[in-house]
Amino acid sequence: MKAKFTGHETFPLRYGWLQKSVNQLNNKGNFSISTDEGVRDAVIELGVGKNMVSAIRYWAESSAVINLEAQAVTKEGNYLFGEEGRDRYLEHLGSVWLLHFWLNFNYSSLTGYRYYFNFSNAQHFQKPKLVDDCIDQAGSICSGSLPNEKTVKKDIDCFLNTYCHKQTATKKKGSINEDHFSSPLSELNLVQDNGGGYYVCDLVERPDLPIEIFMYGLLKFVKMETGESKSKTIGFESLLTKPCSPGRIFRLSESGLGQKLDEAQLYKGSGISWTDSEGLRQIAFEESSLINPEHFLDIYYKGS
Repeated sequence: MKAKFTGHETFPLRYGWLQKSVNQLNNKGNFSISTDEGVRDAVIELGVGKNMVSAIRYWAESSAVINLEAQAVTKEGNYLFGEEGRDRYLEHLGSVWLLHFWLNFNYSSLTGYRYYFNFSNAQHFQKPKLVDDCIDQAGSICSGSLPNEKTVKKDIDCFLNTYCHKQTATKKKGSINEDHFSSPLSELNLVQDNGGGYYVCDLVERPDLPIEIFMYGLLKFVKMETGESKSKTIGFESLLTKPCSPGRIFRLSESGLGQKLDEAQLYKGSGISWTDSEGLRQIAFEESSLINPEHFLDIYYKGS
């Protein structure tokens, strides 16, 4: 992995940004800001300032909805935000869960949020400790030059502002800063700001995570893990604790993952089965399910 703790200009992800980026590429065929002319065009087309243009590009690429190197919208981007996208305005909570998965299902670069959702075991933390742990992890797994503490701190700030409703020091205790309601990822309530510099992100059962979104994430992970192997089985612990696994990204407890697997096994046509006997917990998958994980997204949006 490479360390990538900059690019968002400290702006949290906001509603409408990903659709704007997809529209920009689909309509203009280019979202480059490598020249002054490109910057001016993007500022005019998107109706925002230069720094915010950079932030939109950052979040769109990090969420896997555009490919800046190819200057093209990805399959995922068109699926959700294209002209016939399933949920262009993120009206369904399942779409936000899907976006969260795309953002963190990534082995190419390490960010503050990818560190937390893929490597950290902390359920209760303070920001300075999270910054230190993130720097340590970057030193262990990243190639190339490493960022300084100030850079990582800004990235962690952006991560927390993106994922949680910030508490503010106002007359009313526990009031919410409305500036941070613009991030769709805060609606998942994954990270809570308890005030005083303390944050909570528990491992729980996630009943609001749609089973179809869970199965999509599960199958994408299994495909990555098993590759061309003829054996399409995987251990429970891998699904719970490995980087990019559904247990990690969706912050599921052990019982929460078990409940989701029970539900997936009973889901018609899932091709998923699992056993839990004598301490051996294995999940098996029919190859037909692994070929097209998007099938379960289609079912979700058809029902929604």
